[in-house]
Amino acid sequence: MSGDRTALLRSRAALSRLFEPSDNVGLALVAAAGPTDAVRVATGTLSAGKELRREVSEELAAAGIPGRGSSLPEALSRWAPRVPDLAPDRDLATIGRLGGELLVPEDPRWPEALRDLGLGMPLCLWVRGDLSLGMPVLRRTAAVVGSRDSTGYGASVAGDLAAGLVTRGWTVVSGGAYGIDAQAHRAALATGGTAGIPTVAVMACGADRYYPAGNEDLLREVARRGLLLSEVPPGSAPTRWRFLQRNRIIAALSAVTVVVEARWRSGALNTAHHAAALGREVGAVPGSVYSANSAGCHRLLRDGNAVCVTDAAEVVELGSPIGSAAASAEVERGEPGAVHDGLTIEDILLLDALPLRSGSPVDKLASVAGLSVPAVRAGLARLELEDLAVRDGPETWRRSRQ
Repeated sequence: MSGDRTALLRSRAALSRLFEPSDNVGLALVAAAGPTDAVRVATGTLSAGKELRREVSEELAAAGIPGRGSSLPEALSRWAPRVPDLAPDRDLATIGRLGGELLVPEDPRWPEALRDLGLGMPLCLWVRGDLSLGMPVLRRTAAVVGSRDSTGYGASVAGDLAAGLVTRGWTVVSGGAYGIDAQAHRAALATGGTAGIPTVAVMACGADRYYPAGNEDLLREVARRGLLLSEVPPGSAPTRWRFLQRNRIIAALSAVTVVVEARWRSGALNTAHHAAALGREVGAVPGSVYSANSAGCHRLLRDGNAVCVTDAAEVVELGSPIGSAAASAEVERGEPGAVHDGLTIEDILLLDALPLRSGSPVDKLASVAGLSVPAVRAGLARLELEDLAVRDGPETWRRSRQ
């Protein structure tokens, strides 16, 4: 391993222990100073000058997060108690002993879908499993989530959905919890299918821990035949905040998020809201009107935040690129399909604004297309799923050459 890569891994490993998930100031510091200098600043070995504080505030403002001049000094005080516990070499050795590794955004295997989280993208991923097959492809990945106290109906539907998805070559993503999550993982592993990686579990604790304990055998099998991911380092305990934050990773990794069962207030709804904010598709399975376990699903459907789905075929249709079904039918009939078939007006405007050669930043695309910046970001996510838009750099996009 080269010295530069070693230093990079050590820096991001240290930062993942120093910062809580989605620590906006910490993530802005990394964006402004880079991971190596960010560690030095965060641990107090490098002074944060006026210029760096300004850049951190600008990063926060660009992400729509109001920053104050004192935000970095306040964060330094918040991080200080954790500095003595930093041991990146120990953490890297721990994940290595488990047959895993630390995956960082600078690695070509990093899942590009996570970059749609913007400033909220994880600093790194502690991974257990066989990465030789690469990370799952966004276009063929679906999240199946729901209640921990699932009913027999919910467990049956979750199993059928996961099995049907894997049979079709899709990867099932979930959170490794009791109930719907566990049933989705079990069915995906049992089916096998043509998916290189049948299932991915995104954990709210360190990847060295099997939580909940009752799912230890299941999670061991996920680590052996699928992937176990966490943004927090080995030894980290699960907390309510970490559970909520891991949901954004589940949503970002998936082309479609399906809520099988969810109560009126449920963590699964949090995952669905993350997915919608990213421009991903959301599906919900209807249940009995008398079942409290389906109240959250019915809420999503009533509010228009989700599409009703009842089987794997409908999930694939929902999560596939817009217009792909129509395009396939045209190919069967020998008719050429236009790239804009099935697109919304906003997506057509955005597609027209995308340059063919050199990439264009989001703010310029917004100006050319006459759309808001949030609408452009959501539209780019949809066009990327359709293979109509590709990243040309960290913050620039161009039209895909088809």
